[in-house]
Amino acid sequence: MSHTIERESAHTSGLYQKRDIVLVRGLGAVVWDDAGREYIDCVGGQGIANLGHGNMAVADALAQQARTLASCTELFYNDRRAELYERLAALLPASLDRIFLCSSGTEAVEGALKFARLATKRHGVVATMRGFHGKTMGALSATWGPEYRELFGPLLEGFTHIPFNRVEALDAAITTDTSAFITELVQGEGGVRPATKEFIAEAARLCRARGAILIIDEVQTGFGRTGTMFALEQFGVEPDILCLAKAIAGGMPMGAIAFSRALGDLPKRSHSTTFGGNPLACAASIATLGEHARLKLAEAARARGAQLHAGLLAISSPKIREVRGLGLLQGIELKENAGPTLKALQERGVLALGAGPTVVRYLPPLVISAVQVDAVIEATRSALSA
Repeated sequence: MSHTIERESAHTSGLYQKRDIVLVRGLGAVVWDDAGREYIDCVGGQGIANLGHGNMAVADALAQQARTLASCTELFYNDRRAELYERLAALLPASLDRIFLCSSGTEAVEGALKFARLATKRHGVVATMRGFHGKTMGALSATWGPEYRELFGPLLEGFTHIPFNRVEALDAAITTDTSAFITELVQGEGGVRPATKEFIAEAARLCRARGAILIIDEVQTGFGRTGTMFALEQFGVEPDILCLAKAIAGGMPMGAIAFSRALGDLPKRSHSTTFGGNPLACAASIATLGEHARLKLAEAARARGAQLHAGLLAISSPKIREVRGLGLLQGIELKENAGPTLKALQERGVLALGAGPTVVRYLPPLVISAVQVDAVIEATRSALSA
């Protein structure tokens, strides 16, 4: 056993299912372990590493800001925060021009749920089966998986779940007692399942008609992942609240809630966070957004995602049930447990994720090359024939 694994195992919480590999370095879409072995990274920090590893613009921005001012809470105004607000507002739908900065995706969801209840004075929340929104108590109440929920009940009251993409289920679920409907546009943890445009359009219509808040969770799909800066651009929808995180700051912990002025004025001190909007994370995010534009990463995700999807579809294997996804969020649903295939991929130099018990999920950095995508496809073909 690696000395690093021994040291970490001596004190780790024990909450994580760890693989017996020590990653020590990364560059672009590649990572290396402590023995010098190279892997194509299709885990991508579970959606954090859209920009790839070792980006110098982000590293330089962090170093410069750390020497200037690392912390500044929202008790005060700050130049880096102001610039980031402007950059994000320019990318978002025009109606989403107010932004709350936090430190993670689950925090963004927690805040969004609070804002919806404040705005509507209602408490009912409708979410979707197989949806995943985080593991803190409010976000967990919106999350579907019993493997996450059942240890911690009772959870928050007022949460119900309907089948994802079942348009006919929306009418009875979203009522005049509903504060919010929350959904992902592609269910990541729930099996890489894209929403249908019909489902999202009807949810938006019912929310408008019945005074409920539409919350779109783009924690995993935001910032180029699906082939547009935000997946909502492909669905023709403008939510009342948009939850963002993961790839927003090039690896720095950051989340954001973008919301409409239609929510009204939120009471002072009704929500806050110590680390949210700190200058260090803001500087990293500003640099990250600059690199997205310079490298045209949404376009790259669209092209490389189409290549990966087509390549996975072309694999002839009796183990495959379905290939699905959007952009560089792709998944293969197998007719068996995905664990052996994930292990076989790792042995072939590709790191990938599960998404439920039978789905292999691919979340590579958006800087992945066409040659590297071909290598991932070939490794998958080989792993499934093993």
